[in-house]
Amino acid sequence: MRLLILVSLLISSVFIHTTAVKAEPKEPDLYEKRMSIYKKVEAVTQIPWYYLAAIDQYERNIREARKDLPKAEGAIGIYFTPEKWCGALNPNQSDTNPKSIHFFNGFGVDGNGDGQANLSDEEDVMYAFAHHLLNYGVDHDNLKIGLWDYYKRDKTVRIIIGKAKIYKHFGRINLTEHAFPVPLNWNYSYKSTWGDARGWGGRRIHEGTDIFADYSVPVRATSYGIVEMKGWNRYGGWRIGIRDINNNYHYFAHLSGFSKGLTVGQVVEPGMLIGGVGSTGYGPPGTSGKFPPHLHYGMYKDNGYTEWSYDPYPHLKLWERQERQKRRK
Repeated sequence: MRLLILVSLLISSVFIHTTAVKAEPKEPDLYEKRMSIYKKVEAVTQIPWYYLAAIDQYERNIREARKDLPKAEGAIGIYFTPEKWCGALNPNQSDTNPKSIHFFNGFGVDGNGDGQANLSDEEDVMYAFAHHLLNYGVDHDNLKIGLWDYYKRDKTVRIIIGKAKIYKHFGRINLTEHAFPVPLNWNYSYKSTWGDARGWGGRRIHEGTDIFADYSVPVRATSYGIVEMKGWNRYGGWRIGIRDINNNYHYFAHLSGFSKGLTVGQVVEPGMLIGGVGSTGYGPPGTSGKFPPHLHYGMYKDNGYTEWSYDPYPHLKLWERQERQKRRK
């Protein structure tokens, strides 16, 4: 009898524990949480979610790239200083009252209906930026004007609009996959060459990694992005520049040619064919053969003020390894 009671208690305990686990709500991941906020603000303001996502991602990226800004810790990356949020002349730089903030021309607004304009509330922050844009309009051209009035930088507006186009094209924001720039089943070789001296055209450093391969070996986009540049350069020959959603500019140079139909402004994804390995450059348009065929691959980061080159070699090794692992699976 005692044994039956113990077994009954054990079964009841397991059932209660299992039920509690099943009833426990699933914690949404960051992408789900961000999209939820974008959609809420879109419903109120009629500003398409992909513009809001692009602004948020741009702000998150520049905070990662700069030392004068705090790193983003939550789901939303948009940053307002207390002075900008509350108003420069507001004596209370911790103000959460929407009326007094408005009186002092601060950006802070109540975005979730709790009666407070809280700088630490992510919905308030996202809505505050959207509220600024509403002063201009919700169509594409007026949103661009609103962005320029806020950032006062043409390049920033172009980057944000490009991100919005990428998000709209794919319909999601979790675009984290990458691809190695040439197919792994072709013969190629590379090593770290970033920072090496270069003499043609004057003394300068090598701003990339050279991947040596035969003529016309396929060259592929390495990330989700948008084609910012395509054409000839006396150093790089036929080359392509692609901006990804993390403010990275990917530079492909010395190409033998471009993929048919590839245009500036086109959205690309990892592994998409964009051109072929060649030996063009070091002269006027059409110059070729001054060096062995190879792909010059460079990466540049924009921080909202300027753009600089950094070593792509560690990223190439990582993407190569990830792609090999996927193929084995």
